Amino acid sequence: MVNRIYVKICGLTTREAVDAASDAGADAVGVVLSPSPRQLDSEQAKKLIGLVPPSTATVVVTRQPPDDFVSSVLTELAPAWWQSDRDDLVGKTLPAGIRALPVIRVGEDVSTLPQWFVYEGVQSGAGNKVDWNNAATLARRGRLILAGGLDADNVGEAIHQVKPYGVDVSSGVESAPGEKDPHRIREFITAVRRAESGL
Repeated sequence: MVNRIYVKICGLTTREAVDAASDAGADAVGVVLSPSPRQLDSEQAKKLIGLVPPSTATVVVTRQPPDDFVSSVLTELAPAWWQSDRDDLVGKTLPAGIRALPVIRVGEDVSTLPQWFVYEGVQSGAGNKVDWNNAATLARRGRLILAGGLDADNVGEAIHQVKPYGVDVSSGVESAPGEKDPHRIREFITAVRRAESGL
């Protein structure tokens, strides 16, 4: 039986990228509302989320959002997941149907871990690879989604070394910062599926 790896393509900004990710079999796609070359405003994000087929989960990604984010933006966008740093999620009651996806960054206290989490470098979307040995240790304690510096060339090795629940890519499928390349998206997902068959 194949251990299927959950695949998230993050930082999408165009319909072409949404179509490429969903057609290639991505499990989730993310839109970024925080400062980044991939940042969208809430109206742009709403339109893009509306293009995502029901078979693909939607993720709204933030970092240190404003206090009224949940009651205003998140309620309006209604994604499947809200991804933000673990501290951003503390004390927040999410609308029905939306799940929290905490980001655990390199160097943070990992004495306790949530059931699902993204393991990421200090700066998201910068292409910085995390320590896969550390990630492998954490992956045995929860559903770790590995992020940071992944691309079609190294994701297979990452999967075999870390054995994550899932993988998350942004800059690794771009032709330029903020510009997703449909061909690279397809290559990345193909590489993941090839690697998972060997687990």
